[in-house]
Amino acid sequence: MKMESMKSKMKWVFNAANKSTLNGRCNGNINVEDLEIRPGGMLVQKRISNSNQNSVPIPSIKIRIKYGSLNYQICINSQASFGELKKVLAEQTGVHPQDQKLIYKKKERDSKAFLDIAGVKDGSKLMLIEDITSRERRSLEMLKSAKKEKASKHLQQIILEVDKFHTKVKALESTGSRGEKVAELDVDNLIDVLMTILVSLDGIAAEGDLKLQKGMQERRVQKYIETLDMLKLKLQLLNSIDNRIEEKISKQEEENSTGIKPKPMQKPVQQQILMHSESFVITTNWETFD
Repeated sequence: MKMESMKSKMKWVFNAANKSTLNGRCNGNINVEDLEIRPGGMLVQKRISNSNQNSVPIPSIKIRIKYGSLNYQICINSQASFGELKKVLAEQTGVHPQDQKLIYKKKERDSKAFLDIAGVKDGSKLMLIEDITSRERRSLEMLKSAKKEKASKHLQQIILEVDKFHTKVKALESTGSRGEKVAELDVDNLIDVLMTILVSLDGIAAEGDLKLQKGMQERRVQKYIETLDMLKLKLQLLNSIDNRIEEKISKQEEENSTGIKPKPMQKPVQQQILMHSESFVITTNWETFD
């Protein structure tokens, strides 16, 4: 029903235009093809496309803006949107476009609405009000975004460090598995560094995907520390065996030098220790905090 009414209106305009042309009263500025119906049923002239802007210039208008005790006069395209007007006002007033409320005829205007459709013309008066709530909300969002970016950069730096220590942990583990000597001090130093990294990870406030990445790196570092702890215990066990063997050999040599017949060994010291160590289970329990 509404569509039929709009078609009837267009038909009436078309017939009137034709009649006016036949009578010689048409000025030639507006044709039926140049008209369009805006939302709400308003019949207006079509907006000029970019291809026709050079041939038919769009007039500019001067409007007055009141902002508190200050008054501004703005020259702007008559077919501009209120959003475009806000951008111009932001340069003059310092108020962010998202924090602006433009009041025209006692009604706040949407940024997507157009000046000419709202009836704004040369000499019209508008009022600008700063939206404090919007400003505070935008400030909080900016602060939150800055913290997230900072946390992300910090996490990426830690990931690079962990990648480097991964190579060192694997190298020590490989050396120990081949039976080659590993300095216990090197293992201790690496454990201390990884513990420091774990503390740094715990101090990162993260949400969403960033939190998942953080948790993955925490588990990764914990695994490296467990590997080094196992290697350290193995080194301590081997050193203890070596010390016991050296003490036994030294004692036997001392007894031989004094002419005392040494007592036969029931089992080698190293074998006894290894037999006892078979029931020795190493576990590392971690407590994680979100």
